[in-house]
Amino acid sequence: MNAATPAVHQAAALLLGYPGPDWPARHTLVRDCLTELAAPAATPLLRFCAAVDGVPVLDLASAYVRTFDRSRRRTLHLTYYTDGDTRRRGSTLAALKAHYRAHGWAPPEDELPDHLPLMLEFAARCPAPGHRLLRDHRAGLELLRMALTDHGGPYADILRAVCDTLPGPSPADRAAALALARGGPPTETVGLAPFAASDPAATPLARGNGR
Repeated sequence: MNAATPAVHQAAALLLGYPGPDWPARHTLVRDCLTELAAPAATPLLRFCAAVDGVPVLDLASAYVRTFDRSRRRTLHLTYYTDGDTRRRGSTLAALKAHYRAHGWAPPEDELPDHLPLMLEFAARCPAPGHRLLRDHRAGLELLRMALTDHGGPYADILRAVCDTLPGPSPADRAAALALARGGPPTETVGLAPFAASDPAATPLARGNGR
């Protein structure tokens, strides 16, 4: 793990938070810290910062909702990519909460523990176990990265930066990412169906405010 990795994870966590009233200050803080970091891993994040610079907060908030809240293919809740809407997901979420507590971190109760900004913040605060956790959820991260790339807009750069912090190459295509995601899902999985059906190839900084 590169020495800059925790800073990249914290910056990504802040940039993936809902752009509320605190967004201009949050954006400036992250951009300035990444500029000082001067690490290649920060390049995609700085590209995102430049793309949204000057965009009114209300416009950015509307784009955020369109991007992440209106398609299961682009959800920020990573266990959905492997567990779908199944009973297994409940136990996975409980295990995530226990994992955070075991390392002395208590995430807010008003957000599910698989929400990517929370997982990234944990990785920034507890680098070794947090990095392992992101590796465990690589399939979801890569599927989200690909979906955001297809969707267009600047958010794909944030996922690109996160995936670049993980060891080894990214899956070559969505079919490979889906195969990775299906490494152990339950038989009743419904969450993966939209991916397969819609894809012919598959055939530390201050924490940002949430919504």
